[in-house]
Amino acid sequence: MLLQGIFPAVTTPFSADGAVYYKKIEHNIDRYSRTPIAGMVVLGSTGEAIMLSDEERREVLRVTAEVAAPEKVLIAGTGAESVIETLRLTEYAARLQYDAALVRTPHFYRPQMNQDAMLAFYRTVADRSPLPVLLYTVPPFTAYDLPLEVITALAEHPNIIGIKESSGNVEKVAAMVQATRHVRRTAVVTEVQQAVTGRMQNAPPKTENGGGLVNLGGTTVAAPPRLKTRNKEVGFQVLVGAAHTLLDSLQAGASGAVLAFAAPAPTICFEIYAAWRDNDLDLARSKQEALAPVTRRVVSEMGIPAVKFAMDLNGYYGGPPRLPLLPLTAAQKTDIAAQMVLFRN
Repeated sequence: MLLQGIFPAVTTPFSADGAVYYKKIEHNIDRYSRTPIAGMVVLGSTGEAIMLSDEERREVLRVTAEVAAPEKVLIAGTGAESVIETLRLTEYAARLQYDAALVRTPHFYRPQMNQDAMLAFYRTVADRSPLPVLLYTVPPFTAYDLPLEVITALAEHPNIIGIKESSGNVEKVAAMVQATRHVRRTAVVTEVQQAVTGRMQNAPPKTENGGGLVNLGGTTVAAPPRLKTRNKEVGFQVLVGAAHTLLDSLQAGASGAVLAFAAPAPTICFEIYAAWRDNDLDLARSKQEALAPVTRRVVSEMGIPAVKFAMDLNGYYGGPPRLPLLPLTAAQKTDIAAQMVLFRN
């Protein structure tokens, strides 16, 4: 699986009474599907996954998969504190044709979460997972930073294809890329080197009547394949989670990013990635410098309630967070509106 480009860290919408607002999931996912993002990450930290029941998590995954465009890579956050619970949700995501599983580090029993425990956890998950696995280290929330030597060892597992690294430490990103450079794998891509997803391959061909058959001279025959594909050599893929260091991380060897700020403003995040990819570093740097102070304020300092309000400003549905996360004050909303003025859709 090729993991390149920008992936919004999708939020979970709630109604005023705290229930999951599934219709707004459909609204948001449909809008993201029409943007130039590479895919979406569902039930990550920004998705308030730990606030949801198991039934709610499953329903969020189901609704998202039904609405998302087939050409978008879908990554399901399936990490739990135990191997067995992680695999249960991963297996469900696989039945919904998700493309990869994002598995955060277990951390509650932190004194016992040594390197041997982490190696055993991830290797057991990867051995049994029906989906390719992405490691997920998010020390701002877990207070645990997956060590480089553990990442390097796990990168050699054939079913562990990459990592989401959310510390914002560009030096660590560069060290990861260097330490895993020896890992080489092959991914199926389109002729223009974009990811080929299982959902894309299983989708019916687009024809005049919308079905999988075409009429040739009065004879109904199977439609030709939708895609022309080829193989591309890829390594262990590093996705970063800090928008304020996006450009520096890409230059350090990251293949893309999973960004909370891309939930309200996917276009500016993609523009930085596209300018870097096209080697227009002056343009990429100017856009990065404009973005950095805003994403620090909205995402790093004010968190999920602010991300959701920024979404409301830009035509997505953000709505309230779930307690114990508190809704914003009027003054905080005014602050965010001023911060987002350059990035309004």
